[in-house]
Amino acid sequence: MACLDRNSQILMKLVRLPHNNLCADCGAPGPDWASYTLGVFLCLNCSGMHRNIPNVSKVKSIHLDLWEDSLVEAMQKAGNHAAKAIYEKCVPAFFYRPQHRDCVVLKQQWICAKYERREFTGENNSSLQVYSSDVFRSVLWKKSRDNKRFLKRSFVLSRKDLTLRYFIKEDSPKAVISMKDLNAVFQPEKIGHAHGLQVSYLHGQQTRNLFVYHENGQLIVSWFNAIRAARLDYLQRKHPALRVHDLLPRITRLHLKEGYMEKTGPTQREPFKKRWFTLCSMSRKLLYYKSQLDATELNAVFIGTENYGYSASELGSRGSRGGRWGYGISLQTPEREYVFMCEQEPEQKEWVEAFTRVIAQPMTPEDYANEANLSRGK
Repeated sequence: MACLDRNSQILMKLVRLPHNNLCADCGAPGPDWASYTLGVFLCLNCSGMHRNIPNVSKVKSIHLDLWEDSLVEAMQKAGNHAAKAIYEKCVPAFFYRPQHRDCVVLKQQWICAKYERREFTGENNSSLQVYSSDVFRSVLWKKSRDNKRFLKRSFVLSRKDLTLRYFIKEDSPKAVISMKDLNAVFQPEKIGHAHGLQVSYLHGQQTRNLFVYHENGQLIVSWFNAIRAARLDYLQRKHPALRVHDLLPRITRLHLKEGYMEKTGPTQREPFKKRWFTLCSMSRKLLYYKSQLDATELNAVFIGTENYGYSASELGSRGSRGGRWGYGISLQTPEREYVFMCEQEPEQKEWVEAFTRVIAQPMTPEDYANEANLSRGK
């Protein structure tokens, strides 16, 4: 018993060390599991994914399982930092490293790529060639524009001309999408599939959304990273003086906040209508749609800084505004006041906080150009 207590104390000291105090795969704080064959400390969620690759990873709970002396000694010799030097030695700059709040398929494929396929150890370059090849093509299931059906479509990504094409007929593409304005984010809950990917791009002044998936998790994550590789190529050509490290945050534009709110018209006497809203901090745009799987937005609102007359604040109860939902928001722009209603108070506070964060960001020359283009398009 004394030996078991000693082993438990050793493990507790190890997991508190720098690098070990975060999950080796997703960065979640306070890991309480470990893979004793790989020598890494893991969170509960990632430990479950390691159970799916028992040929390379065996896991135990730090607190609940018994640890033999030999296993504890192995953990003392290894640890997250040492494992990272082996299994993440050659991760391409564009490759997305999932965080603990990311969707399951991203974390699953990151774990399989690192430990099972050993893509980043420098021993196997065949998988890396998929992300870095000049042309990447496959069939994906794409949601049709006018209904909820998903249909098979052929997609081709070219790093030569930095475009994404998809085809209904083999001889001519339905769309040719430039990497300039393309964005890809996983949206499993919105799309209703664990591998759901949303691809967005500008078509004129409107945003066009494609909703796709594939049953093979490795393939859809390969698509995501291939798009990121092409996006980085584009950014390097556009900004040759900037370092790769400075360009990485621009590859994927994450949505700061999404969800349903009710919205009234410019006179605030129009009836409130339920709309799906998407706020992007990088583009400083609030887009709203009739529903969350619409191909194009109904309209877009540019959000500038406080110095130019933009502000966001909470409003009173529904009695003063007339919406079905009871928690109001005022978004003030130089042209007009937008009034939204949220169903729950936490949503109201999250939206106001998100608007405030965008308003607090300094404007860039590109922001001023986007604001002017959006104003001309109205």
